[in-house]
Amino acid sequence: MAEVKLAADVRTVFGKGAARQTRRENKVPAVIYGHGADPQHVAIDSHALMMALKTPNVLIRLDLDGKSELVIPKAVQREAIRGFLVHVDFLAVKKGEKVTVEIPVQTEGDLAPGGNLLEYVLNTLPVEAEATHIPESVTVSIAGLDAGHSVLAKDIALPAGSTLAVEDDAVVLQVVAAQAEAPAEEGAEGEGEEGGQA
Repeated sequence: MAEVKLAADVRTVFGKGAARQTRRENKVPAVIYGHGADPQHVAIDSHALMMALKTPNVLIRLDLDGKSELVIPKAVQREAIRGFLVHVDFLAVKKGEKVTVEIPVQTEGDLAPGGNLLEYVLNTLPVEAEATHIPESVTVSIAGLDAGHSVLAKDIALPAGSTLAVEDDAVVLQVVAAQAEAPAEEGAEGEGEEGGQA
């Protein structure tokens, strides 16, 4: 995984008012945690940080007060409606250090014919990996899977150097049978009540 280099300014004033002022300057307030050190409060250019965070678990080298700090994002807060960055928590890492992260699960191939549905039980897979070699994602083949089939965590081939950070038998994907849709007629209002499951 390539490093992204960003400049960061040290923040010395805290609180909601100071955070709002930082955002007015087109910067994002952030905090760096890790290695037993006191948290470091920083501000980073909002556009540059937004572009960097398009890559899951991106490795960022912060140029901070003449020093270099290697970090990965741990918690990202966005404004609910417009989606702009509000605050970011970073974890300081070192080369060779193992970290636990969640990587996106992607699929390839087509299910067996029949109109069955693929359900993501886990959208991301928790893995332990070397901090400077975090996989961007894992890809799972669903080719030919039929209703009733499940893909377990242990069934997924992980990139070299990564290990599962979840139970082997955790269900990641499952194929559920397509349910026949009733004709759209009067009196069918109650059908949508089962859609509450996330």
